[in-house]
Amino acid sequence: MFKLSRRGLGLAATLSASALVLTACSSDSGGGGGSDDKIVIGISLPLTGDFSEPGKGVQRGYEVWAEMINADGGLLGREVELKILDDQSNADRVVQDYEALIAQEQVDLVFGPFSTRLVVPSARVASEYGMLFVEPAGAATEVFEQGFENLFYAAPAIADDHYNHLAEHILAMPEGERPQTVAVAAMDDPFAQGTAYGLRDQLNEAGLDIVVDEVYPPNTTDFSSIAAKINDSDADMVIGGTQYQDAVNLIVALQQLDFQPQLAAFSTAPTNPEFPEAIGSKTEGILSPTGYTPDAAYPSNVEFVEAYTEIHGNPPSEDEANAFTTGQVVAAAVEAVGCAEQGDCQQQLIDWLRENEVETVVGPLSWDDKGRPQSAHLIQQYVDGDIRIVLPADAAEAEFVFPKPAW
Repeated sequence: MFKLSRRGLGLAATLSASALVLTACSSDSGGGGGSDDKIVIGISLPLTGDFSEPGKGVQRGYEVWAEMINADGGLLGREVELKILDDQSNADRVVQDYEALIAQEQVDLVFGPFSTRLVVPSARVASEYGMLFVEPAGAATEVFEQGFENLFYAAPAIADDHYNHLAEHILAMPEGERPQTVAVAAMDDPFAQGTAYGLRDQLNEAGLDIVVDEVYPPNTTDFSSIAAKINDSDADMVIGGTQYQDAVNLIVALQQLDFQPQLAAFSTAPTNPEFPEAIGSKTEGILSPTGYTPDAAYPSNVEFVEAYTEIHGNPPSEDEANAFTTGQVVAAAVEAVGCAEQGDCQQQLIDWLRENEVETVVGPLSWDDKGRPQSAHLIQQYVDGDIRIVLPADAAEAEFVFPKPAW
């Protein structure tokens, strides 16, 4: 089983020196993928374009994982090198990138990109080449309906189930005390819609009235018309199926109208360290699902948080943690099977993960036959200025706040 050692912690001084090796966008691998002296891992990430903010977080998580495992002797006694390309948040580009990494560069292993929009086409490429494909951010239902036998999602739960604990809590309230009307605004993105609609549908089936249900393109920047519809509806609760910048822009637009819901939940964005400042530090009561908390006591997480904080000056968020988890999952399979190269080895890695549980920074992970993790997300909320776990009760760091103070 993959373990982290304390030697992985003194990394701040070496990170900049090894950045070219790790990101390898313009570096030479010194013999190409599959070389005897290194295990080369190919990755395409949205470092520019619509998904660049979380994409860079995933990059940071991958890089810290590589630094720490190399400080602990590498994989199978060999140094790990990351070869990272920028897919520019473009599905056609991500296909080209993984084709080049696997067929031309002959990398030994691949890690997945960020966003369901990019995971599905890249997983298809990996499947065609028989490559193990562990990914940190493709949680939408459609990812697991493609028939991929090589794919594993490195997080606790798929998108539709992210808000299960919140739905259960709301529906357990006395009917006269819980929200009655709900406004939904979701990016036209499988993950964003999956998180929002999973919650929306559970509330609607229980009798709550969906008074606004808007979908907007990924490149939307002007949310004035959607905000006006939500304001006119006077909805008790707002659900945002969001990434990052779209959530910020929607919240600011609602603030400008002095709209004050009793409850507001946004996927992904509230976990970003820049989120509070971006919306004017008016975060009180905002909810978000999370598969990760830096306060988790899992042994590898304690070391990961210490190392990441030493390098970056702040604890990791969920994007970084899921990327790190991807590395842990692949490393566990590689060390157990004893190989890491293209060919028959890849099927051995896939088969091993189908039958085993892996200890990670997000807790123990195991998967069904479609690559879906068999766990659940936590619900976090801004309480007294800090984002804290509030659901489920047995994991809570603070009391669930409802109705919330005005933002």
